[in-house]
Amino acid sequence: MSNAISNLRKFVSPEIIFGAGARKTVGNYARSFGSKKVFLVSDPGVAAAGWLEDVRAALEAEGIESVIFTQVSPNPRTDEVMQGVELYQAEQCDVIVAVGGGSPMDCAKGVGIVSANGGHILNYEGIDTIDLPIPPLIFIPTTAGTSADVSQFAIISDQNERVKISIVSKAVVPDVALIDPETTATMDNFLTACTGVDAMVHAIEAFVSTGAGPLTDMHALDAIRLINKNLPQLVANPLDSERREAVMLGSMKAGLAFSNAILGAVHAMSHSLGGYLDLPHGLCNAMLLEHVIDFNYRDAQDRYKVIAETLELETHNRSSQEIRRVLVDKVINLKQEVGLYQTLSQQGVKTTDLPQLSEKALADLCILTNPRSSNQRDLEVVYEEAL
Repeated sequence: MSNAISNLRKFVSPEIIFGAGARKTVGNYARSFGSKKVFLVSDPGVAAAGWLEDVRAALEAEGIESVIFTQVSPNPRTDEVMQGVELYQAEQCDVIVAVGGGSPMDCAKGVGIVSANGGHILNYEGIDTIDLPIPPLIFIPTTAGTSADVSQFAIISDQNERVKISIVSKAVVPDVALIDPETTATMDNFLTACTGVDAMVHAIEAFVSTGAGPLTDMHALDAIRLINKNLPQLVANPLDSERREAVMLGSMKAGLAFSNAILGAVHAMSHSLGGYLDLPHGLCNAMLLEHVIDFNYRDAQDRYKVIAETLELETHNRSSQEIRRVLVDKVINLKQEVGLYQTLSQQGVKTTDLPQLSEKALADLCILTNPRSSNQRDLEVVYEEAL
C-alpha cells in the first residue's frame, strides 16, 4: 500500500503530568524508581528563582536525598556534562531530576548517557548511538519552548569546535515529564518570547518535515494554534495564568511533534549559529525562521498552506506565491509583536563567517528531514538574507 497514512511510524513520549503543581509530585516519582539519592541538575538562574529549592524540598519530604549540580551554561558544554558525570558517580546517585530550561535538561541527558555507557559525551553524537539504558530521568521544565522534557534530542555545545552536537535516541526520552505552568512565571519577557517562538519553530518544522505523519501532524497544528493565539497576549500581560498554561501546552505539543518527525533547516542553521557565537537558541531560530520558510516553500507548498490556514490567514482565491508572502509576513509580525526584531548582523555575524556556519549546518542531523534539499551555497544564501 502506498497511501501515506498507512506508512509505519514510531512515536515516543514520556509519561506526562501536566498542570499547576505538577512539580510537587517529583518525590512520588523518584520513590517509584526506588531512588535513594537523586542527582538534581539545574542552573544558577533557576536556583535564584526558587524552583530548585522547591523541588529539593519535595524530594526531602519523601525522604529522598539529593545532590545538586548547577554548573550549567545557557548552552550546555561538553566539559559541564563530564563534570556532572564525575559528581553523579562519586555520590552514587540513582535517578536524575532536571529543573530548568533546555540547558539543564540537555546536560542531565548527557550525564545519564555517559554515567551508564562510559567514554566521553562527544562519542554519542548522531542517531541511536547509545547501547545501554540510562538512569531514570524526571524533568521539570521552567520555560515554555525547548521541549527537552518530552523529546528524544540532546543538544550539547562542543566549545573546542564551536558547534552544537545532536544526540538523537529513544534512550534520552525522559521517563517522566512534570510540566507545571507555574514554573514559567519567573521568566522575563525576552525569555518568554524567545522560548515561545522556539516552540512555534518546532511545530512548523515538524509539520513540513519529511518525517511527518498523522501522529505528529495533530500535535504540530495544535501547537501552532495555541502559540499564535496566546504568546503575544502573554508577553503583553505576563500575569495571565490562562495564557501561560496555553503556551506551555503548545510547547509540549510542539515537542511531541518534533521529537518524532524531527526538524529542518532552521534548527540545523540555528545549531551551527548558536555553537559558533554562543547565542540563545530561541533567538537564533527566530532570526532564521521566515528566511527558511521562503527557501523551503516551493517544495512544501501544500503543507505551508495548511500552516497559513492554522494561523488564521485567508488562503481562498490566493495564488501559492501570495500565500507564501502572507505567511512570511505573519511570521515576521508575530515576532515583532513579542519584541523580537534582531538580525544576525546585530548579533555579531559577519559575511566572512557564513561559509563555516553553512558547512556545519549542512552536517547537522536536522537538515536530513528538511523538505527542500540544499547544498552549502544554499544555506549561505539563507544566512545572507538573515543578516
